[in-house]
Amino acid sequence: MSGAESGRLAMARLDGRVAIAFGASPSINAGIVLALASEGATVVCVDRDETHAKSCADDARSLGVRALALVADVSDEKQVRECVERAVREYGGIDVLVNGVATTSWHGLLDATLEEFRSHFDLIVGSAFTATQLCAASMIEQGRRGCVINILSTEAHQGRPGNIGYGVAKAALAHFTKCVAMELAEYGIRVNSVTPTATDPGEGRDRAHRWGVSWAPEGPAPRPDFTTGDQGIPLGRRPSPWDYGRAVAYLASDDARMVTGFDLRVDGGAVSRYWRFNPGTEITA
Repeated sequence: MSGAESGRLAMARLDGRVAIAFGASPSINAGIVLALASEGATVVCVDRDETHAKSCADDARSLGVRALALVADVSDEKQVRECVERAVREYGGIDVLVNGVATTSWHGLLDATLEEFRSHFDLIVGSAFTATQLCAASMIEQGRRGCVINILSTEAHQGRPGNIGYGVAKAALAHFTKCVAMELAEYGIRVNSVTPTATDPGEGRDRAHRWGVSWAPEGPAPRPDFTTGDQGIPLGRRPSPWDYGRAVAYLASDDARMVTGFDLRVDGGAVSRYWRFNPGTEITA
């Protein structure tokens, strides 16, 4: 049983707040939603997969909070608008927005198409733009000093071969975070990001099994010039979805009331690692 599913914390920092999360898949996204729920937040779980959305909402309710499951294609502005409007109707407003939707195609510069490359921006950056614009407008109208949290990747900070659309889109989302943080600061709305890395698959696999869905960590066929598993993580192991969830819960809480335009890396030290330092592998001459 993960920390997310062991029950609410004694001191719930998000009681009375409403969070809408775009992305509710079994691994990272669900870990984030359940961490918010464990802190007392009412959660709206949005995913294009109905089973993911409903199962995530059910898990949140088991922690004693209200939860709503919505099905939407977040690349469609109309559907995103309907989700935001439904959340406001059901719960009175929105305090926390999490933009966690992404896709990968595992193609590099020489084999990706322009259409495929653009599709990453439409989904990752475009959906974040639409959701943030709509949620921020609602927060401003209601005078809510809310927050937005964008989910990045270590690929937003480092050049990974063979996944160019995803990496460049995530890097764009990182700068989007800073720009929007400056635009919304005058309204007391904070905008930050969290950087996950390669994630321990155990929690996501267990949750998918319990939900009755098929899920496996995304990734291309292993390359001989890439490390695998926990190799390369200075702290010795990959983070879990719950680790990311705790970071998002912190940024959503009053503990982070003076934090905006910031990226919180929950990567075991991966981005800061010196390129010749390769923990978890044998030292060779």
